[in-house]
This record gives sequence, C-alpha cells and structure tokens, in this order.
Amino acid sequence: MSPVVEVRNVVKHFPVSRGFRGRGRKVLRAVDGVSFGVEKGETLGLVGESGCGKSTVGNLILGLLKPDGGRVLYRGEDLRALRGEERKRMRRNIQVVFQDPQSSLDPRMPIKKTVGYPLEVNGLAKGARAAERVEAMLEETGLRPEHMHRYPHELSGGQRQRIGIARALVVDPEFVVLDEPTSALDVSVQAQILNLLKNLQKRHGFSFLFVSHDLAVVRHASHRVAVMYLGRIVETASREDLFRNPLHPYTRALLAAVPRPGPKKPLGILGGDVPSPVNIPPGCRFHPRCPEAVEACSREEPAEVELGSGHGVSCRLYAPLQRRDMP
Repeated sequence: MSPVVEVRNVVKHFPVSRGFRGRGRKVLRAVDGVSFGVEKGETLGLVGESGCGKSTVGNLILGLLKPDGGRVLYRGEDLRALRGEERKRMRRNIQVVFQDPQSSLDPRMPIKKTVGYPLEVNGLAKGARAAERVEAMLEETGLRPEHMHRYPHELSGGQRQRIGIARALVVDPEFVVLDEPTSALDVSVQAQILNLLKNLQKRHGFSFLFVSHDLAVVRHASHRVAVMYLGRIVETASREDLFRNPLHPYTRALLAAVPRPGPKKPLGILGGDVPSPVNIPPGCRFHPRCPEAVEACSREEPAEVELGSGHGVSCRLYAPLQRRDMP
C-alpha cells in the first residue's frame, strides 16, 4: 500500500542575511533532507525541540511553503506539479489543525460560518445543506447545535480547538497536519482532545501528522514516531519500539527529561545548547552535545541504518562498517 502523503528528501532554507554585494550570504537550514511516509489511518508523531524544523515540515506538506529541494507526494503525485482542479482536490484532502485556537479562528465570524466556509469553497454544500453538515460535525466533535451561533470569544479553549478540528474535518479529508494541537490547553482538556482525535480517526480512517515537542502526548497519540533534530530526522520507529528501546543518544536524552510518576528521580539534563541552524556543525549535528560522540562524529555525517521492523536511526553507533572508529 502506498502512503497517503510521502515526503522525499525535502529541503527548506531561509535567507537570513546578505553581505556586501551579496557576499557572505547566510541561510537558515530549517529542513535539510527529511523523508517519511504516512499510511492510511495512521498517525505519525513528529517530535523534537523547538526550532528543529518540525512545523516547517507541516507547512511544506500543506503548500504554505515551497520546498527548495525534494518532493512532497499526495497519493504518488508531486504536489508542485498539480494545477487547477487537481490542486483544489489536493487542498481539500490535506487539512490542518493549528496550535493556538484563539488566533486561528476569526473573532468576527460565527462558528456556523467558520466551519461551513470550507464546504462552500470546495463546492460541497451551501445554505441549508451546509448548515446540516456543520451541525453534524459539531456534534461529532463533542459540541452542541447552539454553538453554531456563537463567536470564538464565547467559547473555552477546549471548545475553540474542537471548532478548529471540526473546520478541518468537515470536508472529509484524507490527511490532516496537527500542529501542536494540545499545547495551548490545560492537561485535562488535552486528554479529551487526544481521545477525540483517536475516535474520529478510527471512525473515518483519517491519516495524521502529529507535530509536537511533548513526548507524553506523542506516545498517547501516535502509531509511529519520527524524532527530529536540527532539520533532520535522526530516528524513526513504531511507538512501542521507540519508547521501549530508544537508540539515538538524542532520543534517549529526550526520554530521560520526561517527568515520571512515582518516587522522585533526577531528570536527565542534556548538556550544551542547540546549535544555530544558520551555523550547523560539521559531521553529526548532535555531536557537540552527545555524551557518546567520538572524533569521527565531527567529520562525517551518519547515514541512516535500518535495524528491522521499520526502526531506523542515523548514528555511527549502529553502522557496522564504522565501528572500528569507536573506542
């Protein structure tokens, strides 16, 4: 089965400065060769520290940004090659739920119009039919019909995020980018939203890219997880494999920093600061902070090693031909 959405070696750089007469031009390497696919009915969690490029990946899939290299495929078709009705169909089938429901909803627009507008734009329904579809979608996301006539400021944060979900799903898309959809919510409300998304996925077979910096949330929401560091994916595995047997030193450091219930234990603290994406270190990008780095890590960028069952890692520790360089 081919993925619903596939990202192949995608690159996105942003110019940040120019020297005299264009000399000394610098670029911010936000996404630097990212590849993955998301199957029908699957949630892929894309996790990493702030600034690692994960939201930029989501924007590239949505077409809000144009890649500088690589390809984004929907059902095997390159999104950049689509025109006219084909591109309109793609936009209907790839939707987004934004991080902050307060700023992603128009404060002057009632909920009925907010959720119904995508139906009109895509020529799916209007008038009474659109109102019926909006009411059904609100009920499916845990809201009541009377919410149709309210404005965003009259709703709680959790209710506003349910509106954002309803707006994205009302056109029955195949793929949805969830960009930190619970980070602006209280913990109790986060659980409600996550359970809602899982139930909707089981009912309709949606595919999700779940972008988050919160490993606890990703563990609850995802089938597979891709760990991103400084513009690159360093480890990909099923949820069970990643949390039971994390391989990359960065993944292990992230997990060690997650608070756990029970007797108090010191949290793992990763030394050093994240390098600037404008001045990425040579070799392995993580080597300046890695407790297991060897001299060769500063010279050669590691290739991805596939260790079976879809567990891939980009680290010299798992490259058999390079083990001679290790102590």
